[in-house]
Amino acid sequence: MVSGGNASSIPLISGSPEPTIKDLSSKGRKAYNFPKLDVPDKLIKNNILREDFPNLPEVSEHDLVMHFTRLAHRNFAVDLGSYPLGSCTMKYNPRFADSIAAIPAFTETHPATPDYLTQGNLSVLKEIQKILLEITGMENISFQPPAGASGELTGLLMIRAYHKEKGNQHKNKIIVPDSAHGTNPASASMAGFEVLEVPTNSDGAVDIEVLNQIVDDTVAGLMLTNPNTAGLFETEIVEICKIIHSVDGLLYYDGANLNAIVGVSRPGDMGFDIVHTNLHKTFATPHGGGGPGAGPVAVKSFLKDYLPGPVIEQVNEEIKWVYPSKSIGRMHGYHGNFLVILRALVYMLLLGKEGLSNLGKMAVLNARYLSLKIEESIPLAYKQPCMHEFVVTVKHLKKSHQIRAYDVGKALLDRGYHSPTIYFPLIIEEALMFEPTETQTIDTLNDLADTIASIIKDVRDGLVDITNAPFNLPISRPNELIAAKYLTLKWGDFEDLDIDNRME
Repeated sequence: MVSGGNASSIPLISGSPEPTIKDLSSKGRKAYNFPKLDVPDKLIKNNILREDFPNLPEVSEHDLVMHFTRLAHRNFAVDLGSYPLGSCTMKYNPRFADSIAAIPAFTETHPATPDYLTQGNLSVLKEIQKILLEITGMENISFQPPAGASGELTGLLMIRAYHKEKGNQHKNKIIVPDSAHGTNPASASMAGFEVLEVPTNSDGAVDIEVLNQIVDDTVAGLMLTNPNTAGLFETEIVEICKIIHSVDGLLYYDGANLNAIVGVSRPGDMGFDIVHTNLHKTFATPHGGGGPGAGPVAVKSFLKDYLPGPVIEQVNEEIKWVYPSKSIGRMHGYHGNFLVILRALVYMLLLGKEGLSNLGKMAVLNARYLSLKIEESIPLAYKQPCMHEFVVTVKHLKKSHQIRAYDVGKALLDRGYHSPTIYFPLIIEEALMFEPTETQTIDTLNDLADTIASIIKDVRDGLVDITNAPFNLPISRPNELIAAKYLTLKWGDFEDLDIDNRME
């Protein structure tokens, strides 16, 4: 640890612990300079005011900048390396979209500003509405949901309202595949439905026979993403839709994997009634890191009156905010995360019609190429041609060498790659899910495949024990069990934690 603040002597990368901001503190130093007070002093009298000053670190501005810059260098980022996270669509998005979203005319618009004063902003929504409805094959849309899970809840509340309006009080079940994202059953439960699970067959798709058996008049709808969470296209989707529609159920499209089919096929043409689109994944900003997101929900025309309000509508020469007649109410404080929606529109316009038409094709091409390369080292979970992502399993290595998916992911960090998604879908033992996206070059794909081959070869040859990886990073493998089981709210809590005894 460093005490006293000679921060310039601290190596950028080392095995020693990173000094905390308090370690760099030295009395009398400061990184701020307030202007002189230009109003009279006023003593505030309140019994909740503290009587002493907080014990805050005192550091120079330069030490402060260097400290946080060093910490930033230890973060893996989409600007530093590839993020082959399956189902998360962590791809590069052009900085130009960020620059447009930073224009003051957009950033300084208060969301409560009346529609007649924000025609420019509403024109953005109108333009992207037109494009999204064309891409999804839907007819009406709301931009309120701020992310995908919120879009799911929105769609399910609309399904509930639709059935209530028709007097279908007995329809209280939503069917969800066993491979689905965890938000699917959670959203269905939050909307007041009972969740029915439909299994995946040996080909990685919905088991049609079981679906036929569990569908009855109590089924309100089915949630599905296509391609599914195994990265495979549901080739029986038309039949699935017929089965659900035969009992007046509705089909909800989880837009998590829309990146795979943009420009190739549309959920509306498949038979879906409701679609949410993760703009922050497919069209705008890299997914992850806490957001913000945008999950607009589009519907077929017979559901437009249930959309969360208000929605935009052209009235004579102006675009107006209008409340649908049977609206489920608001799903957001205002009208959604507008600046993410703006980024998405810029991204779409940069690509143009030809670029958007090729988006899904290139995502699938990259994934199929990478899957064939990685299959030489790790077997695929399913033999069917993948779409935008694919799953491999190291269950055989677990039996022969005690190597888990978790270990492979950690070993990749040592080689400059972020781990793929591990242990998802849950139905696949020791799963590693890769999604290269369309923005990675063939050189990156080749290097990633070669890196994985090298790791697996070293394991099989007994040259390295990756159960302790990573070896070359500032922080090695943390004990994630402790973090999951024991809540520590501040540094002192962790210092007082008797790890050995509590783990027993």
